Amino acid sequence: MIETPEQRDLRAAVAALGKRYGREYFAGVVRDGKHSDELWAEAGKLGYLGVNLPEAYGGGGGGISELAIVLEELGAAGCPLLMMIVSPAICATVIARFGTEEQKRRWLPGLADGSRKMAFGITEPDAGSNSHRITTTARRDGDGWVLNGRKVFVSGVDIAEATLIVGRTEDARTGKLKPCLFIVPRDADGFDRHQIDMELAAPEKQFELVLDDVRLPADALVGDEDAGLLQLFAGLNPERIMTAAFALGMGRYALDKAVDYARTRTVWKEPIGAHQAIAHPLAQAHIDIELARLMMQKGAALYDMGDDAGAGEAANMAKYAAGEAAVKAVDQAVHTLGGNGLTREYGLASMITAARVARIAPVSREMILNYVSHQSLGLPKSY
Repeated sequence: MIETPEQRDLRAAVAALGKRYGREYFAGVVRDGKHSDELWAEAGKLGYLGVNLPEAYGGGGGGISELAIVLEELGAAGCPLLMMIVSPAICATVIARFGTEEQKRRWLPGLADGSRKMAFGITEPDAGSNSHRITTTARRDGDGWVLNGRKVFVSGVDIAEATLIVGRTEDARTGKLKPCLFIVPRDADGFDRHQIDMELAAPEKQFELVLDDVRLPADALVGDEDAGLLQLFAGLNPERIMTAAFALGMGRYALDKAVDYARTRTVWKEPIGAHQAIAHPLAQAHIDIELARLMMQKGAALYDMGDDAGAGEAANMAKYAAGEAAVKAVDQAVHTLGGNGLTREYGLASMITAARVARIAPVSREMILNYVSHQSLGLPKSY
């Protein structure tokens, strides 16, 4: 998994952009209840937000490999953009792969340059992310569709022009319900949102959505209504890869802070980093981060090659490994700084909560272990 010269140049350029903004900018945005609009706009103008999208629609012609580099480096600079997981990675990827020509021309250029955003709604109160238990339904109504249901923990609905909603329709051949994807405009009648009060300190807000007889035109459907899980996982695999990038950036930022502190903080005669009780846990955190990045790169490479099945296993493993690595790195960083690790000055304490997001979302570590035990090891299911 050796990066190309172009990928290394991209990494260096994004790192420079992140450094210009940094953690102080990010913390200020959160404190003031604002959004990271300035960073998002500049990243879009420089072509970083659409680096994975086709050039014909304003993108950079790269893949998820390149988009993951962008998110990881911004996170390592202390200013991650959570909406990158949603708007260009999930929604734009699905539209680029399965959308109509009109949908591509309407949405992809804006998603690529950051002037438009799209949210993604799959999780439900009683189903989590289990696509087989989703109760949001879509039924045909003349030439259009009618959607009813609820979604929770949907990021950025307030700043997105539309939300890509996962619903279920009846298969004409079997009569069974299968997942389908619909673009629901923010101002659609019957489409209501309620902000969820979160302890998480982030610019992006979380919402519960209620769809009450939301009427949509025929062209709101993305892709083939009989494709089912194929189209859904075309978005979920990039989601897992990008969540890994988000976690890796966070872990790297925390580790860098701890290493710098361990080099300079002197209690007796030498810096505390000279003591193995400090040095070895930081070394272990670095190893875990590097190993997780390798799996993330594998998942991204397989996805960009068109190997959806292989990418599914690697993407889940990458998300698991990166989530674990981030939690450990942040915890060890706070511990290394001692009391200073809990101060606003050093800005690490708030990351304790943020780091756990990668363990929980978009799919829990336990469900990934289920996936690996069933799909990779061939063990029987318990559910």
